[in-house]
Amino acid sequence: MRSLKHQILILLLGSLFLLAVCFLAVLGWYMKDRVVAATIIKAQTDLTTCGEIIDKTYPGSWSVQEGNLYKGTTKINLNNDLVDYLSRLSGDTVTIFLGDTRVATTVLGSNGERVIGTKVSANVAQTVLQNGQTYIGEANVVGQWHQSGYAPLRAENGNIIGIFYVGISHAYEQEIITRSLITMAVLGLALTILIALLTWFFIQRVIINPLHNIMLGTRDVATGHMTQKVKVSGAKEIEELEDAFNQMVEQFQSFTGEINRATSSNQESEPIEIESGTVTESIQSSEGVIQTAVTAEQEQKSELDTAWFIAEEELPKGLNQTTLVQITQFLQANRRPLSSEDVAEGVKLTRVTVRRYLEFLEERGLLVSKLKYGIGRPVKLFIPS
Repeated sequence: MRSLKHQILILLLGSLFLLAVCFLAVLGWYMKDRVVAATIIKAQTDLTTCGEIIDKTYPGSWSVQEGNLYKGTTKINLNNDLVDYLSRLSGDTVTIFLGDTRVATTVLGSNGERVIGTKVSANVAQTVLQNGQTYIGEANVVGQWHQSGYAPLRAENGNIIGIFYVGISHAYEQEIITRSLITMAVLGLALTILIALLTWFFIQRVIINPLHNIMLGTRDVATGHMTQKVKVSGAKEIEELEDAFNQMVEQFQSFTGEINRATSSNQESEPIEIESGTVTESIQSSEGVIQTAVTAEQEQKSELDTAWFIAEEELPKGLNQTTLVQITQFLQANRRPLSSEDVAEGVKLTRVTVRRYLEFLEERGLLVSKLKYGIGRPVKLFIPS
């Protein structure tokens, strides 16, 4: 069976893992829409920018001469330098069409060669060549989907003679999303490890160690070797468990003392020989023990004020008369405002245990309390009434 520490860690790490998976799924879905929107804007911007670069680099109008596309006096067909430069500048795939046919492009086919002579998709041809509009959006470019921008190329007389294209592959979008998710996953893993280490330390210090000390104390009680109370620090529930355990120890010690006194009394009063003189001595010895006990009780009562003496049967459940006498003697010896911490240190008991006795004495009217304000939380002081 796994320990409590391991169960808590497994539960925590499982929760963090589930939270991380949900977070990455939501982030991936959110980023996909944002990346698509960003690539559309990029395609539109690159289309305009590259068009202006062509106009400034090659002055003049677009024209068709002897079946070839020209920009001013520069032949565009198979002009790889132009499309490669624009591709390096923008990071996009770049193509120039004569009509609906590619005459210069950076798009490569499955054989690794430029796909010169291939056609533009039908929906793009309809929008750009026939309707004379710019097309921005997804398009199938030689079997691969791209976020694309297509602009019509017009001759000097206004006729549409070709298309200028820039496109961003979906693989580029996926790469951006994947890199972002990997970065977030690495950061999340590092944060999870840090949280796990802090949780391990916290559980070990605040829960496991106190419980281990109480467990060792319980074993001592079970074997009859318990000589002192345990002292632990931890959460409120741990302190309450410590308080209950120490009360058990007090009762155990009180019970052990009563057994020892009774055994001692029996040994002293046990006759050795059955003779009249011995019987008389035994009776006298027993009377002496009884008288001694009565005298001790009277002396104990005389040490306390009559009002401070409370019989065992008057105590609420969980309070012990021996401990109460110890605390009241300390209070009478130090008749000044005292906090529960002061009393606990003086009588060598836990603060939680002492506070219960002080609050009981306050309910009986033997103590009055007031708050002392200063730096930090106010301190409750108990004063004999």
